[in-house]
This record gives sequence, C-alpha cells and structure tokens, in this order.
Amino acid sequence: MKPHTVAVLEALFVVFLWGTSWVFVKIGLHDIPPVTFAGLRYFLAFVCLLAVLLFNNARSELRALTRREWMRFLVLGILLYAGTQGAVFVALTYLPAVTVNLLWSFSSVTIAILGAMLLSERPRLFQWAGMLLAIIGAIIYFYPVEIPRNQSIGFVVAILGVLANAFASILGRDINRMARHNPLVVTVISMGAGSIILLASGLALEEAARFTLQNLGIILWLALVNTAFAFTLWNHTLRTLTAMEAGIINGTMLVWVAIFAVLFLNEIITPKELIGLAATSAGTFIVQLRITRPIKQN
Repeated sequence: MKPHTVAVLEALFVVFLWGTSWVFVKIGLHDIPPVTFAGLRYFLAFVCLLAVLLFNNARSELRALTRREWMRFLVLGILLYAGTQGAVFVALTYLPAVTVNLLWSFSSVTIAILGAMLLSERPRLFQWAGMLLAIIGAIIYFYPVEIPRNQSIGFVVAILGVLANAFASILGRDINRMARHNPLVVTVISMGAGSIILLASGLALEEAARFTLQNLGIILWLALVNTAFAFTLWNHTLRTLTAMEAGIINGTMLVWVAIFAVLFLNEIITPKELIGLAATSAGTFIVQLRITRPIKQN
C-alpha cells in the first residue's frame, strides 16, 4: 500500500481506540475526579514511554534539540494534553459522551482555517462542501438549542477544549510534517509536560479519588494502550497526513462514540440526533475523498 494509505489506516485505528476511551472515562468518573483522572492516565503513559525512550536510539535526539524545539514540544503538551484532554474529562463529567464528541467535530473547521493560514495547506472546494455538511449535521443534532443549567459548565469547557485541540493539531502537524523528529521523542516531551500539569492541578484542587480494581484496570489500559501506544502512532501518521486530514479522520470518532455510548453507557439517541450524526459523519467522509495540496510558494 502507498504510504498515505497506510497512514490513513493507522490513524483510523487510533481513532477507534480513542473512541473506546470515552466509555472507560465515563465509567471511571464515578469514583475519580476528572482532572486527577486525566493526569493519572497521561502521567502513567508518559512514564512508560520515557522508559522506552531511555532504551531506544532516539534518546540521542534529546541532546540535539534546540531551546526553540523544546519550547514548541512543551507548548504542544500544554495544548494537547493539559488543555484538550483535560477539557474532555471535565466536559464528560457534565455532558453525555455523544454530545461532547459532537462538539469536538467543530475542531475540523478551526483546523482547516488555521491549516490554510499557517501551514499553507489549502482545502479544495469539494472538501469545504463536506465540511459544511458536517456543520449542518451538528446544527441538526443540537436544534433547538436548550442547554440545562447543570450542563452549561460542560459546554463552556468543551468549547475551550475544541480551541485548544485545533491549535494543538496545527502545531503537531507543523512539528511532525518535516519528519525531523522521532515520534517517540515528540510524544514523551509533550505528554510529560501536559500530564504533570494535569496531575498537579488535580491533586491540588480536587477531592481524593476512590480507587477500585476496576478503576485501576481502566487507568492502566487507558495509559498503556489508548495513550502511550495510540499517541505515538498518531504522531507517526502526522508525518504523512495534513492537518485537515488528521482532523477529519479524528472526526470519525463520532460514529464509534455513538455506538459505544448506546451499547455500554445506555445513552439514548433520538431520530433527529441520529440524522445529525449521520450528516456530520457523511461530511467528514466526503472531505477525506480528496487530498489537500500545499500552496505553491513563489
């Protein structure tokens, strides 16, 4: 298969794993505060990946990194883990999994705009049409907009997380597209920065967590498989995929989360909401039919 096809399949597999994470997180949130939960997940994953890096030839790359590169990796970690993932955990505390994930679909619009402005990755007209269909689907899902008072915090946090995710996607693409840095190095540094901020904030601001064998198993699975492995593979795919392509593939998580939420979380999806989800999913698929091309520089 062509490298681009392989990268697409790898990214789709990662998104499937991330889709299962929403179920595990919703279950774990019954006993573990959100920021502490997120911090534990990503800090344990960071420790595992750091151990792998220390016994990998890629560790020599650490000494060669410039101060500017270190700062870019640290900022990526703050946006991608402390900002985006922290917001996901907090939003899931107040909102259904399907609702939170649908809100995340708006990241694609922001990513497309920022990708064109900052990375010279101009979407084609066909892709914009698909993106418009995805937005219409989200509007159908939420119409009429009625936000219960006890869910308003979740919506605000989710919107902030969407913005953090969009900027993280652009920065991550800019770091990885030149293939200068080993994906393991990028993941370890960025995840270390973000996870330490999350865990420290959770321990300082939230109540103590209540651990059970089930919760410990969930944390370990999320840390080792859905985080350490999945994020490393995701960074690898960003060497080939454009920022918009990565955002669109990430948008297919709408389907997985909806299925898992109905099967395992007993969430209910109305016919209107199902139409909205279908339109959004169709829009993301249409966009993926065409590949973006960089703007030619004069």
